[in-house]
Amino acid sequence: MSEVSSPESNAPRAGGSIPRVLSGIQPTGDSFHLGNYLGALRQWVALQDSHDAFYCVVDLHAITVGYEPEILRRRTRVSAAQLLAMGLDPERATLFVQSHVREHAELTWILGCLTGFGEAGRMTQFKDKAAKQGASGASVGLFTYPVLQAADILLYSPAPGAGAQGFQVPVGEDQRQHLELTRTLAQRFNNRFGETFVAPEAYILQATAKITDLQEPTAKMSKSSSSPQGIIDVLDDPGPMRKKIMRAVTDTGSDVVSDEENKPGVTNLLRVFSALSGTPVPDLERRYEGAGYGQFKKDLAQVVLDTLTPIRERTEKLLGDEDQLDRILAQGAVRAGEVAAQTMEVVRDRVGFLGRGRT
Repeated sequence: MSEVSSPESNAPRAGGSIPRVLSGIQPTGDSFHLGNYLGALRQWVALQDSHDAFYCVVDLHAITVGYEPEILRRRTRVSAAQLLAMGLDPERATLFVQSHVREHAELTWILGCLTGFGEAGRMTQFKDKAAKQGASGASVGLFTYPVLQAADILLYSPAPGAGAQGFQVPVGEDQRQHLELTRTLAQRFNNRFGETFVAPEAYILQATAKITDLQEPTAKMSKSSSSPQGIIDVLDDPGPMRKKIMRAVTDTGSDVVSDEENKPGVTNLLRVFSALSGTPVPDLERRYEGAGYGQFKKDLAQVVLDTLTPIRERTEKLLGDEDQLDRILAQGAVRAGEVAAQTMEVVRDRVGFLGRGRT
């Protein structure tokens, strides 16, 4: 899930002239991977030109499992630097760190009080992670993770009414269930307390929704389950990156053709090549007809390097000036905080909390 943009068109809680979009990503690794980039982050950059865009490094989500404080702090900066290096512009989008806006935790409590225990227990991601950790190892924070995600989103809901131009959340297929819970909680709150939230719509880029593991092409590329050789990290050095692609699992035969069932490895590589180069898969199939896997992989490796090397270099430059990076995040937190504070002012009044008087 996943936030400064042009303030003249985006007054907090007001209906804007363009639709609003919100998404966030966890700082749980030392680098984002190619699946993150193609499945979500590249489209974040595109959306900042057509939407009132809020993008968040969700460090509160990152502490639902074991972590080291100093590593979390470093990874949060690395995550923000990568987003900027990919093209997020703090003049056109609001980029901030989740924990810098305390209203995320406050709205989570209120929405948690509207969420059924069984409802939360049905979330498939919780069941999957709890199964890996064991019931005794799963925290309450992990259980209520989807409620925090709903709060992340709904804090930036535009005010309902004729002026609201829509509210979208870029999500992968694995997050659809969480978005549906968010929509359910928005509607439940509205039915009980009055129209407050616009129910968000999913924004999914179907063509690159699933980039799979280079070594296990039937499994999604994932930091939590893929082997190091199965993941292309955005911040990989050129040598290891090229080797990973050249050693990627292919399939029987030597034809470079897309066939999800019989050639999942080649199909995944074709999907990556097409997404990065802009060349349709059928055109790639014709280009490499009779060429075999070697030349195809060699060319793909160069396309990947040409895309990711500049991002790595810009990230390193941004991390070389942490004070400036922190200033950008502080500015984003101010902008996000303005929107979140106005949302919570309405929410507190609607739920019946006593307003704090002036001294």
